[in-house]
Amino acid sequence: MSKEPTVTQPESPNPLGQMITGYWISQMVHVAAKLGLADLLADGPKTAEELAASTQTHPRSLYRLLRALASLGIFSEGQGGRFSRTPLSEGLRRDVPGSSWAMAVMMGEEHYRSWGDLLENVRTGQTAFDRLYGKPIFEYLAEHPEQAKVFDAAMTAIHGRETQATLDSYDLSDVRVLADVGGGNGSNLIGVLNRYPAMKGILFDLPHVADRASANLEQAGLSNRCEVVRGDFFREIPVQADAYFLRHIIHDWDDEKAGLILRNIRQSIPQGGRLLLVEYVLPPGDTPSFGKLMDLNMMVLPGGLERTEAEFRHLYDQSGFRLTRIVSTDGDLSVIEGQPV
Repeated sequence: MSKEPTVTQPESPNPLGQMITGYWISQMVHVAAKLGLADLLADGPKTAEELAASTQTHPRSLYRLLRALASLGIFSEGQGGRFSRTPLSEGLRRDVPGSSWAMAVMMGEEHYRSWGDLLENVRTGQTAFDRLYGKPIFEYLAEHPEQAKVFDAAMTAIHGRETQATLDSYDLSDVRVLADVGGGNGSNLIGVLNRYPAMKGILFDLPHVADRASANLEQAGLSNRCEVVRGDFFREIPVQADAYFLRHIIHDWDDEKAGLILRNIRQSIPQGGRLLLVEYVLPPGDTPSFGKLMDLNMMVLPGGLERTEAEFRHLYDQSGFRLTRIVSTDGDLSVIEGQPV
């Protein structure tokens, strides 16, 4: 009887090695999203040659990409080299609920290049995006509408989950008028107004952003309950509301600019009004937190930062507010509540 062949089991994954090569996978996913491979497979399996013809790519190179993605559970290779969709690849379809398509595209372009400049950012303290593109990221997006659309779609995919978690954890039932400062495309305010039918809303943002929000609010049937105000929160925030809501706004800016935004709110907020920041609150020491990674993303892109509880208290104290409480949500974010003093 012949000897059974020896099967060599793969070595246990090396955590450090996985970290070092992590960008390989993120770029593979980016290319799959950019080429729309998941959408092309929605109607059934296809070979790499068929997909290459649809995407104007090199068949053999595309096959190698698909094979590697299939080894990770994104797509599946069957007989005859035909690739099929999987539950993971469904998230890369462009128009499905909860799609990660825009996030995969965005992270593989300006974000990827900025992270590639992390060493220089750490050496000099200069924001990587500003150095590479010659201007701040929000000015860049204002001049590049296609990138702005992808950014909006990525933020909507993330913020939809965050809105639900925030509303489940923090009660806004006594708020008659809510001002969403830096409200972006309006997705957050739409979620809030749908939860509270008696509430009125104000969306405040730059003119080119507010125009996109107006269309979304109208499509959601909420134009009659929401006023859209155009302006620059570094100059003034001329709106009157019971609560001023800012989600993922303050983390875009350093303490000087963040303080300026809060002081401008302080000029408008009535006594008894509430300031509500929805942000990561970084835990102390070695405690794991996605916010500590997001903090570096803020460093290399807009030049902002994530903050600890002590840093939020200091920011509030310097801006005319008292931090009254921090309410955790079911996600990673917290509501940092403040009142004017």
